[in-house]
Amino acid sequence: MTSPEELKKYIRDIADYPQKGIIFRDITPILANKKTFREVVELMSVAWVDKKPDLVAAIEARGFIPGAAIAVKLDAGFVPIRKVGKLPFTTIAESYQLEYGTDQLEAHSDAVTRGQKVLIVDDVLATGGTASAAVRLMRKLGAEVVGVQVLIELSYLGGRERLSDVELVSEIVY
Repeated sequence: MTSPEELKKYIRDIADYPQKGIIFRDITPILANKKTFREVVELMSVAWVDKKPDLVAAIEARGFIPGAAIAVKLDAGFVPIRKVGKLPFTTIAESYQLEYGTDQLEAHSDAVTRGQKVLIVDDVLATGGTASAAVRLMRKLGAEVVGVQVLIELSYLGGRERLSDVELVSEIVY
């Protein structure tokens, strides 16, 4: 199994994207390598096997990629959490703060049945704004959020503090 430090070799840093001063952590090299991608899905699933989530809710857009694979691995359903205006049915929304602005997340109003256990997945945890909004959104829908799983945590941005009321697992920490 590839160690978290070895996985960093597959993450491309792109300076000043999406705006000046931001270092974008690009996971596409991990996705392109079938062995590494499979290992990442395994790594991101292992902490949740015993929690038996009913659903994996993944955050647009890069969270969808490991999120869907983790849902299959955990024998769970899948819920897409999207930006405003991308879902065709009645939605419920939650606002959040980014490192570089504000936005909103939405999910279908019938995405979760009250009491279902939900694992939230994203590729990167930065300030924690997106992930904490996803937690609030799932709870508004009646979910029991079992945790948040990310591939990369940018610890220097303090996102973990915004998720103090939920279990957070990250595989690679910068």
